[in-house]
Amino acid sequence: MISEQQQGLFPISTVSNLTGVNPVTLRAWERRYGLIIPTRTESGHRLYSDDDIERIKLILQLIDEGIAISRVKDALQIAKEEQQATDVDSHWNQYQENMLRGVNNFDEGLLESVYNEAMSLYPVDIVTKQLLLPLLEKLGQRWMHVSTGVAEEHFFSVFMRNKLGARFHHQNQKNQGPRLIAACLPGEQHEFGLLLFCLSAHARGYRIVLLGADMPIEQLAEVVHRSNSDGVVLSSSIDTDPAELHAQLKKLLEDSNVPVWVGGKTSEDLKSEIESAGATSIGQDLIVGMHKIHKKLPIEN
Repeated sequence: MISEQQQGLFPISTVSNLTGVNPVTLRAWERRYGLIIPTRTESGHRLYSDDDIERIKLILQLIDEGIAISRVKDALQIAKEEQQATDVDSHWNQYQENMLRGVNNFDEGLLESVYNEAMSLYPVDIVTKQLLLPLLEKLGQRWMHVSTGVAEEHFFSVFMRNKLGARFHHQNQKNQGPRLIAACLPGEQHEFGLLLFCLSAHARGYRIVLLGADMPIEQLAEVVHRSNSDGVVLSSSIDTDPAELHAQLKKLLEDSNVPVWVGGKTSEDLKSEIESAGATSIGQDLIVGMHKIHKKLPIEN
């Protein structure tokens, strides 16, 4: 209950005049259909807010479109959900545009601000799916067509490496999960997909040995033994000789005696060669990839 003098609210007579809906109908919409829930004064009078008035106008619009009054509540819920989805998309689009502007202007401060805000509000996988992957797609379209494309690529790569390094520094000692070596296949210079995988894996509790771009496969078995790692994750989106990749993966599995996963576009293009060598193709979906890794190397709670 509120006082009669509450400001910003309107009595039913005023609302009726503003919307053209008579008071009897307004009461019926409330009592019978639960379409509007006005505020009540201490003496029991109904008071309506600006939002209530807008809702009444939307109800009238839905009725004009032929929706039965008994179905209006469902229609209102659908409209609300659609608006929320639009708001969410707009929210992430704004994040993407701000980070794109940061890359375009080589403004690390802007990148830092947007990235930190997103990471403070959402889980890593959501940030990756809604912000970082769409951003990489937009950047990929720019790098071939702008004069500073390579510089932008290097700038963002360094930024992501620094963010990943900071996360490792603060949390790596806390992680107790299996240790994974993460590297790009020979010739692959773009490590963004690998970095995003490392973010996701690290957030789940895995320990990461990040080797980065263009890593010779023949050296990895020795790295596995020296680091006492439990698995190897490789990433690539470039064209690779199928027979050579098959042979190298088969030897890596024999020499390291740990599971090997391959992600990125190459893992989809050469899935049969990868899996016939004994490795596992995990494609380009991070969540699916993490699920496949977790099946073989689960995190113990």
